[in-house]
Amino acid sequence: MVLNLGTHFTGTEREIRALDSYIKLIRAGETVHTLVHQHLTDYRLSPSQFAVLEVLYHMGPQCQRDLGKKLLKSGGNIVMIVDNLEKRDFVQRVRDNEDRRYMTVQLTEEGRKLIENIFPVHVKNIVDVFTVLSYEEQEELDRLCKKLGLQK
Repeated sequence: MVLNLGTHFTGTEREIRALDSYIKLIRAGETVHTLVHQHLTDYRLSPSQFAVLEVLYHMGPQCQRDLGKKLLKSGGNIVMIVDNLEKRDFVQRVRDNEDRRYMTVQLTEEGRKLIENIFPVHVKNIVDVFTVLSYEEQEELDRLCKKLGLQK
């Protein structure tokens, strides 16, 4: 039995091909996202909260606006994410001494310990998910994703 995961839209060949590709891309992305992030429930973290911790861990303190841009989150959304991480003592907001309007977000010691504990599992999950693709297929996927992502 062949399962059709594509569109049921009856349009032009070009429309159907694009819709089928889109559906498959979104389904694959959702599957990868679910498999990679499943361990976060053990820590009561959302993927967005994990992403903030990971950016701060690898890139150092950031202002909320820059965090939002890096993670493709709106200003209001990033504020809520940081608020929730701050309530759990994983991050703290620090005002700049020279410009009191400027505030950065940084990891607390508790947040650093958490991300250091979680990140190796995260990497393992990603590697495990992508073992279904050969090295060459991963390179091709990289190329195709870049091509799609860089169009204007």
